[in-house]
Amino acid sequence: MEEILEQANKLQNELTEIRHHIHRHPELGLETVKTADFVIEKLKDMGYEPKRIGGNGVIATVGKQTGKCFLIRGDMDALPIEEQADVDYKSEVPGRMHACGHDMHTTMLLGAAKLLKENEEQINGIVKLLFQPGEEIMNGAKSMIEAGVLENPKVDGAFMFHVVSGFPVPTGNIICPEPGNRASSNDAFEIHIQGKGGHGAMPEKSVDPINVAVKVYEAIQAMQCRELPSSQDVTISLCQIEAGSAFNIIPDTAIMRGTLRTFDESTRNYVLKRMAELADGIATLYHASATANSTEGSPTFHVDGSVVIPVRKALEKVFGDTVVDFEQAIGVKSMPGSEDFAYIAQKVPGAFFFISSGNSEDGYKYSMHHPKVRCSDEILYRGAAAYAIAAMAWLDHNN
Repeated sequence: MEEILEQANKLQNELTEIRHHIHRHPELGLETVKTADFVIEKLKDMGYEPKRIGGNGVIATVGKQTGKCFLIRGDMDALPIEEQADVDYKSEVPGRMHACGHDMHTTMLLGAAKLLKENEEQINGIVKLLFQPGEEIMNGAKSMIEAGVLENPKVDGAFMFHVVSGFPVPTGNIICPEPGNRASSNDAFEIHIQGKGGHGAMPEKSVDPINVAVKVYEAIQAMQCRELPSSQDVTISLCQIEAGSAFNIIPDTAIMRGTLRTFDESTRNYVLKRMAELADGIATLYHASATANSTEGSPTFHVDGSVVIPVRKALEKVFGDTVVDFEQAIGVKSMPGSEDFAYIAQKVPGAFFFISSGNSEDGYKYSMHHPKVRCSDEILYRGAAAYAIAAMAWLDHNN
């Protein structure tokens, strides 16, 4: 395993070039056409026979064709954000950038692919590589499952890395969560309030939907702190309110949109049901009407001990004390953000680890999804080695 890290170090310049190319050409959602083409070309150069799956996903296998199969994933899609980061490999596509590090993930997985191919005789089973689109829209992993990514060969365990920047964590540290529910579910919701428009000088002739929206907003905040136990991790954020087109006209309608994050399925169901009840009741009280709808994002990510424990032990042997606890590094026990790899972790034992790609104390002060976020190239070879070691260690442990 130590030799794999040495081999990875020799790939650093190549990986940097790959990462910069992907960063310059970001693609959104499930439409990662050119990125998938690029990945396929690189894999063929390594001796793989990659296949497209579910449109623009890419899969390939390496190792023995018998024994258990371990899947490792790198996501490929970017975000609809105009890049403001001060780097010389800026996005060349207006309004799009790799603001969540998926260019890093794809590059590290390509590096792992090369390392695994070079050490194929030592792989005690099958490693399945998945280059996945659509993580940011919370639909990619689900679409890959529907396309059969967990079959032929059947996947027995799964793993992913995610880079983080903007935390006071030394660059290159590998951050490991404990087993359990460690990333929240993610649901989008919308509340549509129907009032009665009219002249701003005669509000008594109208039913003001903005007034109703304010009352609904207050009720949802009160529900969160008065109807749910303080021990229950739940975040409800109302992030959009749309109403009106002029300063002196009371509008007909108001629309409220937000996101719900929880770590518990019963809490998730209760909150969605309760928001609809509150909106309807308050609207009726003020002579309006309201409807609430939600769009399922991704479930809670359960980190399985059968994956995280053997992988962490192997990484500690190679990377030493740069492997740290999630709570120690980030300051919380679980991640309030969501990850659509949770769909895969529902089907097979799965886990996620993080790699610090920029220490806030060294000038990397912006976090993921910010237009000025930066990730350090220097971790690419470490991430590639860690991916390969994780897969080989899990297969050794289980075969």
